[in-house]
Amino acid sequence: MTTATITETAPRPRGYGALWRALPRELLYLLITFPIAVTGFAVTLGLFWAGVGTIVTFFIGLIFLVGALYVARGFGTATVALVEWTTRRPIPRPAWQDARARSGFLGWLRAVIGNGHYWLYLLHTALLDFIISTVTWTLTIVWLSIGLGGATSWFWSMFIPVSAQDFYLSRWLFPQGKFDVILVDNLLYLGIGIIFLVTLPLVTRGLTTIHWLVARGVLAAFKSDALLKEVADLTDSRGAAIAAEGHSLRRLERDIHDGPQQRLVRLQMDLAAAERQLDTDPEKARGLIAEAMEQSKEALEELRALSRGFAPPILLDRGLIAALESAADRAPIPTRVVSELPADGTLPQEIERNAYFVASEALANAAKHSGATELDVRVGLDDGWLVVAVTDNGVGGAVATPEHGIAGLEERLRGLGGTLEVVSPAGGPTVITARLPVPPT
Repeated sequence: MTTATITETAPRPRGYGALWRALPRELLYLLITFPIAVTGFAVTLGLFWAGVGTIVTFFIGLIFLVGALYVARGFGTATVALVEWTTRRPIPRPAWQDARARSGFLGWLRAVIGNGHYWLYLLHTALLDFIISTVTWTLTIVWLSIGLGGATSWFWSMFIPVSAQDFYLSRWLFPQGKFDVILVDNLLYLGIGIIFLVTLPLVTRGLTTIHWLVARGVLAAFKSDALLKEVADLTDSRGAAIAAEGHSLRRLERDIHDGPQQRLVRLQMDLAAAERQLDTDPEKARGLIAEAMEQSKEALEELRALSRGFAPPILLDRGLIAALESAADRAPIPTRVVSELPADGTLPQEIERNAYFVASEALANAAKHSGATELDVRVGLDDGWLVVAVTDNGVGGAVATPEHGIAGLEERLRGLGGTLEVVSPAGGPTVITARLPVPPT
């Protein structure tokens, strides 16, 4: 059975050792985020206030304002990527596309100005990130300097003339003590340096977490974005379903017109001629009636063939696999059907009907265009999806052409919330894989 690769987010390593392993990455982020924040602060504010100052000209002011929003979006996107890389904690991206952007310049302008994410990204780049980065960068530099400076004071203090030392920490802490101030100072600085170095991973973890929390709160997608995307997907699916049904109806009308309708007209004409010849030439009338009977049989067979393309009786009576095996027996190319469905499993009739339609269409297309000598149909379940894969050993090069087979299958599946994947390199083989969602029972 076809299986999907499920990627799960591994839990973050815990413990003091894990903090030290993450320290280089966190230090690098905290050191570079300040110059990035300063640059974003200067550029976005410059563009924004230039836009506000020239808004009376309307067009020029809008260019500067929209430019500020796009620059803020760029800096915010970079911030999200960096903080994700540093913390190993994902942040959901906002949806920047808006349907109104497709309706010309004014629609695009409304889409940008009316998208709250742009203004939040501007707020983050022009204010929040600058303030937070200034504080975190200062704390990082101070903590790192005291830690490294204190831990190495025993070395660099040897190069400082004693006469140049106006301040002794030990003398300030213990004014009445009698001891070697240089030695005690070195020990005190060493102890302070070790304390700061030991706590450095905790500090960097806390500072990077602050950055992540702010980015998660300001730069992440809204909860409503998922709902809006679902509505847009449902709208697209509905449109695709309507288009697919329209295509199917047009094809059915064409097939009926070209096949059974012509035979029924011929049948009517033969019967009318037989009626006229019945009294004068009975033998000729019998011949016409025989031809009419043959025409009726062929029309019936064509109607049965058309019905099999939608819901053949065997599909309703014995299920999907039996219907596919029947279609394989009728195929002009040797076809093998492999079922990987559970023996005791049942599928909704609508899913089975559409899966059969997709498979039969793929078999018909392969018979017409592939030049194959073998066909293979595999059916299985994969994590809540019904997977139907049709493989042929033909010449390959299959593409989706509007108003034709594969494109029609794509529309039908999209209307059902499914997908169609076509892999058809030149020289073959061609693999058409349909995935249909199976509702939970």
